[in-house]
Amino acid sequence: MNDVIQINYQQGYIFHIKFEGGVEGDVDFSGYLDKGPIFLALKDKFFFKQAFIEGGTISWSNGADIAPESLYEKIINKCQR
Repeated sequence: MNDVIQINYQQGYIFHIKFEGGVEGDVDFSGYLDKGPIFLALKDKFFFKQAFIEGGTISWSNGADIAPESLYEKIINKCQR
C-alpha cells in the first residue's frame, strides 16, 4: 500500500502530497468540501491548513480523512495526462 509520508499546504484547498515510493503531486481538495457534514469544517481555510498525517493519509482533527488510494489515484491520473 502507498502511505502518505509528507504533506505541504500550497494554496486555496491544495496540498502537495508525497507517498512512500516517491510518487508525489498536488491534490485539490475543493471537490470534497460538499461531500458530507464531516467535510464542512474544511471550508474554513485555517482549519483546512491544520491537516496532519495519520494512518498513512491526510487527516483533520474533526475525523475527516481521505483514503490514501484515492489521493494516489488522483496524482497518478494527473501525471498520465
